[in-house]
Amino acid sequence: MKIQLGCIADDFTGATDLANNLVRSGMRVVQTIGVPAGPLAADVHAVVVALKSRTIPAAEAIAQSLDALKWLQAQGHNGQSPQIYFKYCSTFDSTPEGNIGPVTEALMDALGTDFTIATPAFPDNGRTVFKGYLFAGNVLLNESGMQNHPLTPMTDANLVRVMQAQTKRKVGLIDYKTVTQGETAIRARIAALRAEGVGVAVVDATSNDDLHLLGPALKDMPLVTAGSGVAIGLPANFGLKPSLQASQLPAATGLQAVVSGSCSLATNAQVAHFKTTGRPAMVINPAALMHGQSDAVVQQVLAWAAPLLKDGPVLVYSTAEPDAVKAVQAQLGVAEAGALVEHALAAVARGLVDLGVKQLVVAGGETSGACVQALGIAQLQIGPQIDPGVPWCHAPSENGGVHITLKSGNFGTEDFFSKAFTVLA
Repeated sequence: MKIQLGCIADDFTGATDLANNLVRSGMRVVQTIGVPAGPLAADVHAVVVALKSRTIPAAEAIAQSLDALKWLQAQGHNGQSPQIYFKYCSTFDSTPEGNIGPVTEALMDALGTDFTIATPAFPDNGRTVFKGYLFAGNVLLNESGMQNHPLTPMTDANLVRVMQAQTKRKVGLIDYKTVTQGETAIRARIAALRAEGVGVAVVDATSNDDLHLLGPALKDMPLVTAGSGVAIGLPANFGLKPSLQASQLPAATGLQAVVSGSCSLATNAQVAHFKTTGRPAMVINPAALMHGQSDAVVQQVLAWAAPLLKDGPVLVYSTAEPDAVKAVQAQLGVAEAGALVEHALAAVARGLVDLGVKQLVVAGGETSGACVQALGIAQLQIGPQIDPGVPWCHAPSENGGVHITLKSGNFGTEDFFSKAFTVLA
């Protein structure tokens, strides 16, 4: 089947977050890990190509995104290129050098379009945009804890200003008053902005109603750039309605485990909650991975987990408070500290699956990317939602496959790690 919507996501958790919203709105969706080598075989309406491009150099992110675009265009419906959706985080966690702006511009050039929108709004997870400012819950993004993000700290909540620093095109705003007036008003505002030479417009959205009003105005737009929230308003443009069939997965079997590498406030709370349930949890200290000790630490973790798994889920985590993260980064450097932890947790995930784990929760975008690659997963079928932005997925394999959920660090309720397995059951 040829696809109607082709999506490029800049990390693996963000990809499942987007796919989840599309599935909930009636689209059958498959997520690929990286750009597939051959044509699409699945019978789906949309494909989300998951890249690990959020924190790599901008030139590499552009090259990977253009490769994904070329493959998606080849999967179009009746010879037509599908609408393209560039998905980034609902906390817009980029830097002045990129990668959101540079990738957006490269995709616009490749598609021959002079205008697109940009909005990370995802009201179901408390991410709203008002007057161009991004809020996380009731506070501005730069007061939410995101200012302490170890790789992409966000110190400015003004998205027009942030986006303008990343792009040569003029950046404008479609504010909430226009959005609430619906499709005709939004289209008129787009026309006015284009006449002013604006190439990218940040869009206000404070509720799902706003996103549903925005959707029809995007029907003919070759490129949409956004977080996952905008996705709830797009399937209707293709004549689709919500359906339970879109989220059906094979029955779950096997042992259960959680691997957590995120240091976000939400994941810290989830780790703490899991420990209060009395289930086993083991922490990996990044400093212990130095000087070639990573393999020994991984084997120690797996030896600890092996006899415990039969009694229920275990948690392996490197989650830490911001001050502890900064102390390790000061010793090792930001990139090396992150890579050490990612590789260790990915090896743990691979070892847990070898021990019989077939239901795996992974927390953290970078951690999810490393774990999926270590497990050799090439494709994910998207299933039911656990919490907003976080679905269960199924990775097929010769031994029946693995059910896996890739949780963005900032997403999920405090009881997420326990609740996830209940939802799957």
